[in-house]
Amino acid sequence: MPSLLACPYCYETFATREIMFRCNGRLSRTNISCALRTDPVLVQRMGIQRDLGPEFKADGRKGTAACPDCGGETTYRICPICHSTLPVQFGVVGSRMIAMAGAKDSGKTVYMTVLLHELRNRVGDRFGAAIMGADEETRKRYEISYENPLYDDNRLPPTTQRAAQQDNRVVPLVFRFSAARGLGNRPGHTLLSFFDAAGEDFGDQESVDVNTRYLASADGILLLLDPLQMAGARSLAVPGIQLPGSGPLYETPLNILSRVTDILLARSQRGPRAKISKPIAIVFTKLDAVWHNLERVSPLRAHPPEGQKFDVADCLNVHEEIRHLLREWEGGQISQILENHYARYRYFGISALGQPPTESDFAAPSGIQPYRVADPLLWMLSEFGAVPKTGKG
Repeated sequence: MPSLLACPYCYETFATREIMFRCNGRLSRTNISCALRTDPVLVQRMGIQRDLGPEFKADGRKGTAACPDCGGETTYRICPICHSTLPVQFGVVGSRMIAMAGAKDSGKTVYMTVLLHELRNRVGDRFGAAIMGADEETRKRYEISYENPLYDDNRLPPTTQRAAQQDNRVVPLVFRFSAARGLGNRPGHTLLSFFDAAGEDFGDQESVDVNTRYLASADGILLLLDPLQMAGARSLAVPGIQLPGSGPLYETPLNILSRVTDILLARSQRGPRAKISKPIAIVFTKLDAVWHNLERVSPLRAHPPEGQKFDVADCLNVHEEIRHLLREWEGGQISQILENHYARYRYFGISALGQPPTESDFAAPSGIQPYRVADPLLWMLSEFGAVPKTGKG
């Protein structure tokens, strides 16, 4: 087990023994029950305001503890920093923090919604995997605020609020991912924590430093870049498509990558010449907007191979194709930054909707037809050993 754990909700680190407990508020064996109340730390940190049992310190290495006030036994373990209830088996199963970053209008929220939907359906069936919300808040919020509006009402989600507008609260969606692996196909379990940061939170160095603590704690990063925010690709877009805006709120992909890299280098504990070791997936969204420019034999025109293992050769073919396209899109500096500063990175091209939306607030008119949306996460999980892979590279 690692010496320090990272909370999947606030991304602060702590030792296992520092984990606190919360009384369940039920009648104990001694016929005493603790009064329920709001937790000011939980309100301030996470914006969650509901009546709960009191929190208390105990040996966090154990799965249960007795409340010092009522004597009742509780299994509710909480983060000692933000007081969020930790997922079942936290610190026992693998816990992978996946940070998602990108510029304004790069499609992060739509991508996350479609990705999780695919993991729960087609991709889950393919890999014999199951994904479920790790807490009741995640389960309700994902369905009500993300999945239902997009899949039932065909409406795009509203622009993500800046962290500064949320009193610096970090409220990620936390899921438990289980997939068969290893001898006897025993299921492996991984906790995935997704934080959908507003694009504006990467618009200047000050807001990046204040609002993206999770980048340093993350085990892997999904960096979403919109090719239509690059001069070379913008001129190749399908006629009539709605192009992203311009101005100070719309940072270029190069600037976003540069600022993320600066943060990771500044917080790295390795030597000044060492490359960043955590894997980063460079995900070019809205591939449908430039689809017509791709060669018929382009790997980006082919669907990923079927099977219960992540195909490394296919991933590398896509990687090399996008590396080639970057020169055409005037993105050569992106390649240079990644080559010089990252030990593990891959390029991906995806389309969350499968076609450009017809209006600003409506999704695909003929239904959502995602293309390669799971590739970046599956590559990352294969790097962690959470899903099996075939091939080398």
